[in-house]
Amino acid sequence: MADDVVLTLLKAKLPARHATAAVKHFRDAVLEYQKRKWDDATAKTGKFVEAVLKGLAEHAKAPIPPLRAFKADVYITQLGQLPGGTADDTVRLTIPRACRFIYDIASNRGARHDPDEIDPNEMDATSALNTSAWVLAELLRYAQKGGDLAQTAALVAGLMRRRYPFIEEVDGRVYFHVPNVSARGVALLTLWHRYPGRVARAELIAAVKRHPGFTTNNANVAVSRLRGVVDDDGQGLLRLLIPGLREAEHLIDQAQQRDHQ
Repeated sequence: MADDVVLTLLKAKLPARHATAAVKHFRDAVLEYQKRKWDDATAKTGKFVEAVLKGLAEHAKAPIPPLRAFKADVYITQLGQLPGGTADDTVRLTIPRACRFIYDIASNRGARHDPDEIDPNEMDATSALNTSAWVLAELLRYAQKGGDLAQTAALVAGLMRRRYPFIEEVDGRVYFHVPNVSARGVALLTLWHRYPGRVARAELIAAVKRHPGFTTNNANVAVSRLRGVVDDDGQGLLRLLIPGLREAEHLIDQAQQRDHQ
């Protein structure tokens, strides 16, 4: 997703500060989802809803009383009570109803499910993020009525694409689906995934070798090149230092940006 383009288009109707916050929280939610941090992703969609509802209320001049704490129901009710014709139905009803669904999930993470077969946190995050993508797409459609239909359609299609995590864990074995990642990058991401825990050197080498295209020699060289970004406890157990954390997160950020182009 081209954030700058989306933000520019949204500002045609929504107040700049709320449009900026909505795009930021949506992008953050996607990033947390890619990291498989389900609770964090769901929490970010709650922040996204807050920004969206505040933006819609200000845009539609809904009579929202001053509140110390954000209450989604107050905004949704006031938007729904606006007289027909004073605001588009998507502003009064459609988007707020979708926001209610997202906010309910964000406010009750994992509390309503039987966790025996399906990870409730993952299920919640997926539902909340996909619905948030729909809300953002609908906001774009509304904000750009009469604008460049081809551009808006392309952005909406990008927002509505199914999102897959970059990290997959199978029976304790971790894989990183990051395009063009190097052997050293896999080692960094393995340590980042385990942080603040430590990873044995032999386990780190095995993790690199699991990824297609990397030999034992590739893995050994990659781990040897981590000097300066890891702490070795003297027993061959490695932990990322702050520079390594930054480097690993940069790899994820780059992968996410490519995924949304």
